[in-house]
Amino acid sequence: MHGLCRALAMLSIWALAVLAGAPAPAAEGLRVAVLQFGTVNWELDTIRHHGLDRANGFALEIRPLAGAAAAKVAFEGGEADVIVSDWIWVARRRAARADHVFISYSRAVGGLIVPGDSPTRTLADLKGRTIGVAGGPVDKSWLILQAFALEQGFDLKAETKQVFGAAPLMYQKALAGEIAATVNFWHFAAKMEARGFRRLVSVTDAAEALGLDPATPLLGYVVKGEMVREQPDLVHGLAAASRAAKAILATDDAEWDRLRPLMNAKTDAEFERLKAGFREGIPSPDPVDLAAAARMFALMAKLGGEALVGGATELPDGVFLSLGD
Repeated sequence: MHGLCRALAMLSIWALAVLAGAPAPAAEGLRVAVLQFGTVNWELDTIRHHGLDRANGFALEIRPLAGAAAAKVAFEGGEADVIVSDWIWVARRRAARADHVFISYSRAVGGLIVPGDSPTRTLADLKGRTIGVAGGPVDKSWLILQAFALEQGFDLKAETKQVFGAAPLMYQKALAGEIAATVNFWHFAAKMEARGFRRLVSVTDAAEALGLDPATPLLGYVVKGEMVREQPDLVHGLAAASRAAKAILATDDAEWDRLRPLMNAKTDAEFERLKAGFREGIPSPDPVDLAAAARMFALMAKLGGEALVGGATELPDGVFLSLGD
């Protein structure tokens, strides 16, 4: 009886402490490895600033890294619980029996960008000229643009010269006038447009012309299937926090003013372009259309081959997080 009274007394003290504002029990830590200056940091900062992580049952731990390869090594090696990548990579890894799962984050894509005063009006006008491509020869946007060009009767790869390199390098080469056009990630494309460059072809428009669904998100948070099965509340908490952050970023201009120091926007024009580009890339909260994703994967496999998709011949099951997981 004495023990019961002591337990009840302790419970009463705990309840009073909670009512008085004492901290709740520690939330489950979730380690997210991301590029140090990647745009996903804007969303992650919003999650932490508004306490959306703890409201959804976890404590967000951001691990900034220098590159995508380092993030993948950290993830595969168990040093991070979450990374940001594209679902084509997730599909490749699942085909190789790695149990990875994709949670939609963004459908933002770039385009083929040329200087504002360039005489280039069509893809064929680039014949014999040099294109800078960020992300390498099997970059997804570059592959989609190649397929689109072929539909127009122009072999973009064969009829132009290409230089490949990191996105910031391609951005600088474009600004210096060293290349006639560039294929770069959406935020670099936005910065270029703010500087007077123009989009010759949007990857979104090219994808739609090829019969692909531009609503299919390309980038997402990647977690391991083990976590989905053993800690479903944690995984769905991350998805919920991401959606809540996007709801703020979709409508609240003041939130963007708060984030501006993180955005590396040199001018008001760059800031506005980056804000608009992020908002345009917010994906639907609805489940990913698997048939549409399968069509995109088939095209990527055809164009990128083993270098892009490894041994996968079709979209594996389980790539995308299901509400029932």
